[in-house]
Amino acid sequence: MRVHQSAIVGPQVELGAGVEVGPFCVLDGRVRVGGRTRLLSHVVIFGDTELGEENVLHPHVVIGDEPQDIAYRGDERRVRIGRRNVFREGATVHRGSQRGEVTILGDENYLMQNAHVGHDCRIGDRVIIAGGALIAGWAEVGDGAVISGNCVVHQFVRIGRLALMRGLSRTSRDIPPFCIADETHVVRAINTVGLKRAGFSAAAIGALRRAFAALFGSRRNLSPALEELCAGGDLSPEVQELVEFIRASKRGVAFGVKQAASVSAEDSAS
Repeated sequence: MRVHQSAIVGPQVELGAGVEVGPFCVLDGRVRVGGRTRLLSHVVIFGDTELGEENVLHPHVVIGDEPQDIAYRGDERRVRIGRRNVFREGATVHRGSQRGEVTILGDENYLMQNAHVGHDCRIGDRVIIAGGALIAGWAEVGDGAVISGNCVVHQFVRIGRLALMRGLSRTSRDIPPFCIADETHVVRAINTVGLKRAGFSAAAIGALRRAFAALFGSRRNLSPALEELCAGGDLSPEVQELVEFIRASKRGVAFGVKQAASVSAEDSAS
């Protein structure tokens, strides 16, 4: 364990084996840092916060500060972060809010510069949150999703597994798993490139593309579209996941394009 002489480490802080705390870092409150985690410099962590092993925090990262919630009254709230995450310069993760409890990030996530994860969010594993992306409180992001640069995610929104939000897009509606979204909660296509990289078979991707065309190929009410899709026979596990995500939505699901677009053209452009 190495702690730079300019760092401030409070009496309740617990540092695991091999932790490195660089110059001008501040750790205060009930903070637990897992083994071999590196705080490069000027990192601020407030408790109650727990980080797993082998995380890397670049300069000016802030973890566990008060939520941006005007109702917050200073009650004890938490942040829980898994293993092997990377937080680039200026990334922020806030603790739970007055009406919440804990902000959670899983393993192997990558938060680029100035990315923000708000209070009470649930971020899965292997998620990429690119530079300037803002995720508001209570949002959920599934495993392997990509939130591109300067995207905006409204509070309580769910981003499904392996979904992709293109740069500068925004959403106040749920983005289904495996889909590409852009503009204002519009889904364009299945994230074919991402699915291939994740090891999905051609048959699984083909089934998802057909399901996407049935649900979002033209803009219409999703309830009858879901009924028609499910009446067509056995659904693959991936299509069933897509259907269940849509059925569970409380905020409503992103729209398809106003005019039917070529799915294959969108896939090839992504």
